[in-house]
Amino acid sequence: MNDTRKITEGALMTGSYLLLLLIILFTPGFIGSFFLFILPVPFIFYSYRHGWKPGLLMLAAAMVFSFIFATVFSLPVTLLSGIGGLFLGGAMFKKRSAYETLAAGSLGFIIGLVAVYLISQLFFGLNWADEIRTAIGDAFSTTEGLMNTFGGSEGAEEQLTALQEQFTALPDYLPSILAILGLVYAFISQWLSYKVINRVEGKKFHFPAFRNFNLPISVLWYYFFALIFTFIFNDSDNIWHLAAINVFTLAGAFLVLQGFAFIFYYTHVKEKSKALPILAIVGSLLFPTILLYLVRILGIIDLGFSLRERLQNK
Repeated sequence: MNDTRKITEGALMTGSYLLLLLIILFTPGFIGSFFLFILPVPFIFYSYRHGWKPGLLMLAAAMVFSFIFATVFSLPVTLLSGIGGLFLGGAMFKKRSAYETLAAGSLGFIIGLVAVYLISQLFFGLNWADEIRTAIGDAFSTTEGLMNTFGGSEGAEEQLTALQEQFTALPDYLPSILAILGLVYAFISQWLSYKVINRVEGKKFHFPAFRNFNLPISVLWYYFFALIFTFIFNDSDNIWHLAAINVFTLAGAFLVLQGFAFIFYYTHVKEKSKALPILAIVGSLLFPTILLYLVRILGIIDLGFSLRERLQNK
C-alpha cells in the first residue's frame, strides 16, 4: 500500500513538474522567469514526504519525460531544479531547522548550477565567462555610441572606461555569483514550498525572524584571511588570487546579511519604527557603494564584538 502511494504521488509530482516546465517554454518573459522558482517545488514536496531516495527516482523520471515532451535544452533546468529540490526536501524529511534546510538547499542548487555550467560548456559549447565578457563589451559599446551621439563629456568617458575595466573582471567572480544564486534560489524555493505544504497538510513551516539570524564566527575569519590573501597574491591570473577574491566576496555578502539582521534586531529591542530596517535595505540598494559597505562593517562589529548580547544586557 505504501509503495503504491509513493508511485502515485511520484507520478503526480512528475506530471506537475512537466506542466510547469511546459508553461515556462511557452510563456517567455517575466512570467516564465517567475515559474523557474516554482519548478523545484514538486521535487521538494515529494522528497519531504518520502525521502531523497524516492526523490532521486522522480528526478530520473522527470529527466526522461523532459527529454521526450520538451526539448533537450530543458534537461539542465530539470537537473538544477531536481538536485536543489532533493537537497531541500531531504533536509525537511530529516526534520532539520529552517536555516539548516536552507544551507542544504543552497549546497544542492550550487551543485546543480555547477552541473549546468559543465553541461552547457561540454555539450553545447557555451562558455559563460566568454558570454559575460561579450555581453559587457556590447553593452558598453552601445553606451559609448549613445554618449558620442549626444555629446558626452571627457570626464564621463573616462568614468565609463574605468567602469568597463571593473566589469571586465566580473567572470573572475563566477564561483561567488553561482554560490549567491544558489542561496537565493534555495531561499525562494524553500519559502514557496513552506507555503504549499502548510496549505496542503496544515503544517506550520516558517523561517525564524530575520533578526535572529546569526553567522558562526568562522565566517569572520574566512573574510579577513581572504582579504590578506588578496594582497599576498595580487596577480589577477593567479589561481590563489581568484580563490581569495571569491571567498572574500562570498563572506562579505554574508556579513552584509549579518549587518541587516542586527538592524532588525536593534529595531525590535529598542521598539523603533519598523520602517527603519526597510529604509536601510532600500537605501543600500540605491547607494550600494556606500551603504552596503557600512552595513558590512556593522555586521563585522556585531559578529566580532557580540553587539546583540551587549544591547540585550543594557
